[in-house]
Parts: sequence; structure tokens; C-alpha cells
Amino acid sequence: MWRFDSPPPISLPDTDRFLAALNAHADFFDLHQPVTAARAPGRLDVMGGIADYSGALVLELPLACATWVTAQWAETPTVTVFSASANEIHAEARVTHSLADVLAKDYPATRATLTADPARSWAAYALGGLTVLHHERSVPFKRGVRLFITSDVPPGKGVSSSAALEVAAMRAVCGLAGVQLEGRELAVLCQTVENRVVGAPCGIMDQMTSACGVQDSLLALLCQPAELQAPVRLPDELEVWGIDSGIRHAISGADYGSVRAGAFMGYRILAELAGLKVRPDGEGRVAVDDPRWGGYLANIAPSLWETAYRERMPVTLTGQDFLARYGGFTDAATRIDPARKYAVRQPTAHPIYEHQRVRLFRALLQSQPFTDEHGALLGELMFQSHWSYSACGLGSEGTDQLVEMVRAAGPESGLCGAKITGGGSGGTVAVLARRGSVLAVRRLAAEYARQPGREAQVLAGSSPGAMQWGAPRLVY
Repeated sequence: MWRFDSPPPISLPDTDRFLAALNAHADFFDLHQPVTAARAPGRLDVMGGIADYSGALVLELPLACATWVTAQWAETPTVTVFSASANEIHAEARVTHSLADVLAKDYPATRATLTADPARSWAAYALGGLTVLHHERSVPFKRGVRLFITSDVPPGKGVSSSAALEVAAMRAVCGLAGVQLEGRELAVLCQTVENRVVGAPCGIMDQMTSACGVQDSLLALLCQPAELQAPVRLPDELEVWGIDSGIRHAISGADYGSVRAGAFMGYRILAELAGLKVRPDGEGRVAVDDPRWGGYLANIAPSLWETAYRERMPVTLTGQDFLARYGGFTDAATRIDPARKYAVRQPTAHPIYEHQRVRLFRALLQSQPFTDEHGALLGELMFQSHWSYSACGLGSEGTDQLVEMVRAAGPESGLCGAKITGGGSGGTVAVLARRGSVLAVRRLAAEYARQPGREAQVLAGSSPGAMQWGAPRLVY
């Protein structure tokens, strides 16, 4: 049976489950050669969410659920990935590509190959790690690779199953190839996988949490572009839960992409209004000389936005009109569709206010002694964040209902506040509660799930990020 060559640096409750899954498919690997393992957790977006791509501070909890990836060299010039959890996304469990296709000359060529078949495109999140290491770090990959995956991070629920897979896969491959990366670099390269290989315009917070998270603490990340700050431990009086709304979330969905584009359109318009120097930087792109805000909406004070810019920002704008007047924007991960009408004012306002909310949230968490008033203020900041998402167009009936149920239950039930997580448009709601409120959380989830077609999985607990856990070897 496959077993660790030496004890892992941190013992975790899901280790036995991982080994059982691996040994159920033991012959996927050459039994005479060792494999390298990596583990990366999902994350719960407590505050910050979609403001990450606009430079906000975000606070993220690495969850107890995680994705495990084991890697081994192959004798043939092919890359094969097998997922013991593929049935959860109704996809083919085993995907094989030639090494040459995975290491194609440019990202568009690799993306076209890896994402051509919807039933097999999930593998791009794992195989894209080889692509990015080859292009960005000149890793040669003279031999093929085999990857085995098992995961209990629920897919499509807004808790970053994609980032957990990217981080675990790249960490395992780096361990196999002897590539040394710091946690921040690992996360940035995994974001490149999602942006350039998968083609999803995500920010950086998911990969940073999965790679660099600290168990039982909120990862504090200033996304300018990815500045780790001191982790924030929750006060002893509080705990955080996730409740899945049962509504599938997709970071690649049009709503997320259009809201992100709207925010960058807003920044480009603000640059014009503020008299900043702008120059063309390729088709549909511009570069802005911005000594005032450093290129980030989050650095604009809410009071300045309200008094100087809010009423001068269009509520909506067609892509055609925007391009004709402004030439392009600074975002490399999205493109403007001339035929589409974009919301601009609210996607621009959201990160300006969210950055302020998150900073206040952190300050309240760190205030001592912690009081009931602190809990009420924290909850109100979460409610504000949630409804700002909805105003951007990223809400959903199920997540709105869960948040309202938390509000109705009130502090007397032990529930302080709640908000949608991550990219929005469904997925999971983060709930801030007084410690010991497990029964209240489970009662609320059960009440929600009594509705036809609703599910309400409760997510609890925390675990370390991939860098803290390491990349140990297993032998048979």
C-alpha cells in the first residue's frame, strides 16, 4: 500500500481519507517509483471578495476541506491526470494529453487544446501548472507526468475548488521536479494558470489563501498586487462558518467578467477625470501614469468618490461607446465586447467602499476587549458587503435568502452577520457567529434546505495552506 516515506510535517484529519482514495487506485502509478504529494485547502472569503482585482485588502479563511494531488514521472511523453472526485462535476475522470501539447509554444495554443472538450476541460487547472512552470520558470519537463487527484472541496460553491486544485497540482509537480518556490510566487504562477491557460479572469486572493494560509487565522492580503500582511486570528468569542446555497457558482461566468470589466472601465474614466496621463498599450489596452492611486480603485477614499466623481461616472456604458471615447483599459484578464452594455458606476464604487469595510473589519477584530457592539458592527459590515455585491449584479436568490435569514435570527441567536463569498452569483455564504453557535447555524441551514431544490452543506473548520503542509514523498 502507498504510505508516507516519513511522517507529514502536520497531521490532519483527512490524511487517512486521502490514503484510502489513493490506495483504491494504487496501480495508477508505477508501484516501484515514489510519488510526491501536496495538499491545498479551499477558502472562505470572509471580507474583500471581488475587490481583490481592484487592490483591496481581503480577509480569507483557509478551510478544513482540501484537494490532494500526487505526482510521479511517466516513462512516456504524455501527461495523464486522474480524479477520484470527477463524478462530482460530471466529467471524465481520466484525461491524457501529449507533453508537447501541454508545453505548446504559447498560452492560447495550450488553452485551445486543454479546454476544447467540456468533459475534459477541468484538467486544465491541474495540467496548466506544467505549462506555466515551463514558460515562466523554464522548467524543461523532459519526461511525462502522472497526477492523481482527490478532493473534498465542493466544486462550484464559491470556496475556490479551482485554486485548491491549481495550488496542489503545482506544489506536487514542483516537489517532483525539485523546483523551489516561495508561497507568494507559487500563488502568482497558479493565478497565471487560471488567467492564461483556463481563461478565467480571477484575482489573486484564492491562490494566495490556498498556498499561504495559516490554520485558524484569516489570511490578510493587500492585493496591490499580492502583499501578505500579518494573519488575523479571530477573537476567542467568534467563529466563522460557510453555508452552501446549493446554487452553482462559476468564476468564468459572464456576470463576474462583466462586473470586473465595468470596474476597470470605471478606473479608466476616473483617470481621465483626474487628469492622469494615459497612453495606448496594445489593442483595447491603455497604460495609466497614476502617482495618486497606484492604479487601484481601492486607494480612492470613499469621501473623494462621493464628492468629486460619483455623479460624473456613467451608470452604464456600451463597450462600443467606451472604446470609441477612451480607447481601452488597464485589465489584461478581460476584454471589452463592443456590443455589450456594462454596468460601470456600481462595479467602480464597490471596491472603493469594500476596501474601507475590510480595513474597519480587521481593526474591530483586533480591538480588545471584544464586546457585543464589536460583533454587531462586524455583522453590519458583512451585510453592507453582501448588498453591494447584489447591486453589482452578483447576487442570487439563494444567497440573498441565507443572508436575510441570518439577519432575521439576529445576535440573540449568536449569529452576527453574513455575506456572499468570492465571485458571487451563487455559491456559499460566510457566516460570522459567536463561538458555540453550531446548533443555530445548523438549524438555519436545515430550515433553508427544506425548500424544494435547495441544499445547504455546512462548511466548518480550518487547515494550513500548501506551503505550510509541505510536499512529502510516498512509497509503496
